[in-house]
Parts: sequence; structure tokens; C-alpha cells
Amino acid sequence: MTGQAAAPACPELFTWEFASDPYPAYAWLREHAPVHRTRLPSGVEAWLVTRYTDARQALADTRLSKNPVHHSEAAHGKGKVGIPGERGANLMTHLLNIDPPDHTRLRRLVSKAFTPRRIARFAPRVQELTDAFIDSFAERGEADLIHEFAFPLPIYAICDLLGVPREDQDDFRDWAGMMIRHGGGPRGGVARSVKKMRGYLAELIHRKRESLGDEGTDDLISGLIRASDHGEHLTENEAAAMAFILLFAGFETTVNLIGNGVYQLLRHPEQRRLLQQAAAEGDEELLATGVEELLRYDGPVELATWRFATRDLTLGGQRIAEGDPVLVVLAAADRDPERFPGPDVLDLSRRDNQHLGYGHGVHYCLGAPLARLEGRTAIATLLTRLPDLRLGADPDELRWRGGLIMRGLRALPVEFTPVQR
Repeated sequence: MTGQAAAPACPELFTWEFASDPYPAYAWLREHAPVHRTRLPSGVEAWLVTRYTDARQALADTRLSKNPVHHSEAAHGKGKVGIPGERGANLMTHLLNIDPPDHTRLRRLVSKAFTPRRIARFAPRVQELTDAFIDSFAERGEADLIHEFAFPLPIYAICDLLGVPREDQDDFRDWAGMMIRHGGGPRGGVARSVKKMRGYLAELIHRKRESLGDEGTDDLISGLIRASDHGEHLTENEAAAMAFILLFAGFETTVNLIGNGVYQLLRHPEQRRLLQQAAAEGDEELLATGVEELLRYDGPVELATWRFATRDLTLGGQRIAEGDPVLVVLAAADRDPERFPGPDVLDLSRRDNQHLGYGHGVHYCLGAPLARLEGRTAIATLLTRLPDLRLGADPDELRWRGGLIMRGLRALPVEFTPVQR
């Protein structure tokens, strides 16, 4: 009697080897187990959604809540989801943790302060910071683009935008560095940084509330305090939580957008030359489509933040029980061949590129315009000012940070012809 061929085994997930190149494993999941239940390194069991159609549905599905209160696991497990320390620091009331109608109200208020006009006015400061950080290493002929460029740029940019005084911004760099270093390891360091950041933001918001009538208070925190809707304002705690999530979620996504983007350009010389020419000629169209393709191809957010089923439902043919955590794998969905022709090819001129790198639906990333501005400015300026930029290490020697949500390099050593000032 001839037995049936055994089903292929699921690749091992969330190892260091997997972190270096997760895309083959995600391709296997898309084909064989597009909605797959797995045990995460934290011990929490969750569903991974990997096909584009299912992912887009899940991101907008009102039966999947962002509020961890719907997690079915015992209370001791709830500290394993979300941002370490946010519960203890009383920072839960931000856009990543709430659902409509509370989410609708909060997003509407925040949108009154975080406007496209405010972001557009901020462009010269982003360029100024970009040039200053390149100046700091241009004469050496070598640099670590993560620690000397991609990491500090968005930290100081978001601090300026929020209105954190210059003399306090190095503290934010230290706290953010702790989050980056320990994002995939011990959570205690992250929680301590969150607590320090929370204390500082509460004090800063209190000071800004008292000086709203003063000149020069057109920063984002002052805007959050002023924002109102039918007479309703953000509470002080809501303003602190929103400032915190803009810092926490905003800086690391941009670190990884710049780091991953430059890394992939250096590994794809033909595409890099096209973008370099576009930057030199001021071709904003190719710069714009190029950044979108880098977001799709090797984006900064590997998995969307946590969702929890509020009742039994079916997704991708799988029954998901009430209370089950669901993680949408953006990195897998954005390489789905059913949606993107040649998904494993980096094509900076790709037009039909409705990637999910910044989410979909009511939780679409509010800070996406700022991240795009910073990414486009940073990459275009690097390619223009350091035209022979090249990797300073073998790709196999590079290490990716462990973690669940974000995808980014620990370091990106590069070399180039020194530039004399």
C-alpha cells in the first residue's frame, strides 16, 4: 500500500537565522498555512496572517480589537503583548491600543495638531539635521549608518517637532537607544526607559499648558494641548500617551526605513544608480515611488501591532476563537505574488504599489507623512553627497535586531571617499 507523501514541515520561525532573511519562510506560510497558529518566543500563542488579501481584511476588521483587554490569556501573560512598560507607566490611552469610537475621537483630536501643513513646514529642519549628521562623518570615509545617521536623525527630528527643548534631547536619545538595544531581549530596560520618558513628558506638558499664550509655542505638544472638538480636549494623560507613541513608534520605523532602504540600495546597484540620478536631477517622482518600493520590499515594520478577536471568526479559512491574538505579517503580505508581480524584485519605478507597510483602515499610521519625508530626505541626501557609498562589511556578517514587530539592522558599516569641508 502506497502512503501519501508527508506534508512539508513548517520552517522554523523567529530564530536568528530567520531574522536575517524571513522571506523564504513567509513564502512557505503563504502557500501552505496562510493563517498559521504559532507559539511566539515570549510563549504567547498567536495567529500569523501572511497573504495580502487576508492581511488587508484583518487590518480593517472591526472584530479584531486593538485593546489588550480582549486577550484571552491569563493576566500574567498580558505583559507579553504591546510595548513593555506602557501599562505600568499609565500610557495605554494611545491610538495603537483603542478602538472606535474612542479611537475616532482621539485620532480626530490628534489630527488637528499633526497636520500635513505642520509636516511640510518641518521639511527644512529635516534637511538641516540630515546634512549635520552627514557632516559629522563625511571626512572619515567610513561610518556606521545606523548609529551615526539613521538612529539620531528621527530622534532629534521628532523631539524638535514635539517641542522638547534642545538641552533635554540627549536624554531622549539615551531612552530611545535603550529601546532599540533591548527591543528583542530583556524587557526591563525598555520599561525603565518608558517610565523615565513618561515622567518627563508629564512635566513638559504641564509646563507647556501654562505657557500656551507665549510666543514660539507652535510645537506639536502645544498643538495637542490646544486641539479641541466640540469643546472637548485631550486630557493631560492622553496628550502624554500620544506624545509617547509618536516618539516610540515614530523613531524606530524611520530608523529602519533609512537603514533597510540604504542597505537594499547598496545590494542592488542598478536600482541605486537610478535613484542617485533622480536625486541629482531633482526627480521627485522616482524618489517618491522609490521610497514606497523600499517600504514594500524590506519595510521597517515586519508585523503589525497586536489585534485580539472579540468573537469567534473565520479568516483565510481558519477559525479564530474569541480572545485569540492575531498578528498581520506585513512583510509577507507585501511580497504576495497574487498582489505584486515579481514580488522578490526591487523595482523603484513600481507604480501599482498599494503596500501595507503603514497599515490599512482606521489604524493607518498617522505619522506616515513624517516618516516618508525623513526617509526621502535622508536617502536622497546620502546618495547625492556620498556618491560612491558602499557596504563596509559582507552582508552575511550583518546582524538584524531580534524582536517581533520591527525589522532593522543592528549596524550598517559603510565606506566612501572622504569629503573635505
